[in-house]
This record gives sequence, C-alpha cells and structure tokens, in this order.
Amino acid sequence: MVKRSRGMLLQSIVLDRGAAQTLSTQIYRKLKDLLLDGSLSAGDRLPSTRTMASELGVARATIVETFERLVAEGLLESRVGAGTHVSPALNARVAPTDAPLDIGSVASAKLAKAIALAGQFGTRLVHQHQPFTTGMPAFDAFPMAQWFRLSSKHWRNARKPMLGYPEPHGELRLREAIATHLRVNRGIACHARQIFIVSGAQYAFQLIAEMLIDAGDRVWFENPGHIGARNCFMLAGAHMVAVPVDEAGLRVEQGRAVAPSFKLAFVTPSQQQPLGVKMSLDRRFALLQAAEAADAWIIEDDWAGDFCVTDKPLPTLKELDLGGRVIYVGSFSKSIFPALRLGFILAPPPLVPFFCTSLEAFSPGVPTHLQTVLAEFIAEGHFATHVRRMRRLYAERYDALAHAVGTHLSHWLELAPTRTGLHTFARLKCPIIDRDEHIVDGKKMVDFSSS
Repeated sequence: MVKRSRGMLLQSIVLDRGAAQTLSTQIYRKLKDLLLDGSLSAGDRLPSTRTMASELGVARATIVETFERLVAEGLLESRVGAGTHVSPALNARVAPTDAPLDIGSVASAKLAKAIALAGQFGTRLVHQHQPFTTGMPAFDAFPMAQWFRLSSKHWRNARKPMLGYPEPHGELRLREAIATHLRVNRGIACHARQIFIVSGAQYAFQLIAEMLIDAGDRVWFENPGHIGARNCFMLAGAHMVAVPVDEAGLRVEQGRAVAPSFKLAFVTPSQQQPLGVKMSLDRRFALLQAAEAADAWIIEDDWAGDFCVTDKPLPTLKELDLGGRVIYVGSFSKSIFPALRLGFILAPPPLVPFFCTSLEAFSPGVPTHLQTVLAEFIAEGHFATHVRRMRRLYAERYDALAHAVGTHLSHWLELAPTRTGLHTFARLKCPIIDRDEHIVDGKKMVDFSSS
C-alpha cells in the first residue's frame, strides 16, 4: 500500500518564542507570505495539522487556528479526507519567476578571461530537430522496447551499486564492452584500462584541453570545423590555427607551412564535420608524421564512424598510430541518442595515468544506471543490430534525398556523394547572397536584417 504524502516541508518557518507576537500569529504571517509571494502554488498540499505541529514544536490547536484563519481568507482549502491545499484562486497571482531579474552591473562581476570569450561564440549550439541541423539520429527508429526492458531490469538490482557515487573512470563492464567493439568493429588494438567514460564528447574535448593546452599553444583546427570543440580549445587559451579542408580532408601541408610547431591537432577523419568528406589515407599518414615531428597530440573525433556503409572503410588514425599520438574520442549521442550524454576517451598509454588523476580529482562521474544499461545493450547484441539497421536507414534516406534533389533542385544544387554518417552537403550552382534587396524611390536598398 502506498503511504499518503504528508505534504510540503515548511522548514523556512522559524519561530521566535521570545517575541511579543503569539506563535499562532507568527505562523499565520509566515505562511501567508509564502502563499502570496508564489513560493506555494495553487493545489500544493500542506502538511496535516498534527505533522506541522510536531515539526514546529507547537500545539496542534495552534496550527488548527492558523489554517482556519487562512481558509476563511480564501487562501487555503480544507476538505475532510483530502487534507489542506493552497486555494486555486492563487493561480491568478504573478509568480516570482515572472519578475525581471536584477543582474546588476556586468562590470561588477569578477569573471575569468575565459568566460569573456564565450560571448564571441554567439548563441548556444543548435541541438533541436530543425532543417539543416546536423548530427541528429533517427529517434523514430530507436528500439525503445529493449532499452526500457534493460532499464527496468537494472532498477531491480541491489541498491548500493545503483544509488552510490559512480566510478570516476567509468563502469568496468562498459569500458570492456567499448574496448571489444573498437577492436572488432574499428580495428583498434586497445585495453579497457585505456578507456574513460565521460558525459559526452564535448566534455571529453574540454577535459583534454584542460589537461594538455597552455595559453598560447597552437592548435590545428579544421576550417570549417566542429564549433563545440573549437570553443573548448579557445577557452583553454589556445592559439587556433585554421587549416583548410578539401575533398581529401585536412590539408596537412598547409598546416605545416603556417604552423609547423603545434601542440594539438583536432580532426574528424571518418566524416568531416560539417563538410562530410572523408580524410584520405595519404593525409592520415601525413598528419601522423606532422604530429611526430612537432611532438604533438592528435584528437580523432570519430563521431560518425559507426555509420560507414562502404565495404572497405579506411582505417582510423588510431589504428595507424604507431607512436601513441592519437587520443580517440567517441560518443553514443549519434549511435544511441543525444540525451544519454555518454562518450568515451581512448587514451594512448602515456596519458592514461594523467586521465586517471584528472578524473579522480575533478570528475563527478557519469550516472551508473546509464552505463549499466548501455553495457547490457551492447552485450545482448542490440547495439550491433541497431547500428546495422541505422546504416540501411541512413543510406535509404540519402538515396531519397539524392533523388529529390535530382528531380526538383538540379538547377540549384549539386549534392555531394557520401556513404557515411548522418548528413551530406550540397553546393549552390548559382550565386546567392544572404540579404534582401528592394527598390525605394528608384534606388536599390539593402536589408541585412535577415542575414
């Protein structure tokens, strides 16, 4: 039998037993303030008179008197068997959250220089489903039934491992499952001890930047490139070196010409973000050689590697890396769903102790139940089945897009061929400016408001 709720906690009511006002008056005024300032909402249930009297250390008759007074004023409603609730009449009151927030002067806030840079990034990264948003998986095709079953199974386990603090490095079972997946599916030789579970790839980039980048260090970055990762390196004080991307990926020779000495290179070789091109094998070897010569690290963001539908995918940078230069970052935001907020770092052996130290000192860890359910999802074969299904689905959707563009937009767009990942791009065949022009009094006027 479910025990009935005893009502809201009202510990903000503090009584002064030496005051001239009676205890009943003090409780009445404090409770009325809570009702009128929006702290209590219409329909909220108050504690029973017996419970509230016990918690405040007063006689029950004192609480009964207070409630009767507030009921008479129309602020509370009391029904036999249902308890005492805040009156629906208070729905018309303006909630405190509707009032403007007085933030004071920005100049008075003592902020680090890094946060000042955040204002240069514009609005937050787009994460909603809308036209031209990249990196969104097919939510309608996710196997919710299996996920729900595994989640329900997890919550029937022993409480201590479920409810305690998570392991800062990540649950061993999930790390082992990921290591197996990388060995079998991506051809990467690795051990579970090299894998660290983090709350998404974005947190991985932030952690790596904090650990490796000092102010002024040069970072090669794809141009155009992954905005979220760029922001992490900029906040760490890196000197960003924009390296162009062509149909073969990062132009390594141009990076070496501009900044032969660099600390870190960030690349998305399996499907460049956002152009969608795949880094050629020659460029991969060239990048590894450049990193060796500069004694630099490489972050390989393999965000779409699971969705390559070609028969012979190119080897990952991590697979080709003989010098231990590549830090491999993966995420389940695209292969499972973004709200999961689970990613991982595959660290080269020299960096493993430093990731251990950093996560043990600063990381709160990732929720245990999410890791456990995902590990079970992989172990039972649902992950492999889901990836296969998504490969077929995304290939079908690309073919449908290509057909539609060829049928209806062939004069406007040239669609890039791709058999990898969640998006593609198209080139305009005719020049278009992103501004509105109109004629006023015989003169051409330009409106940049929609740019």
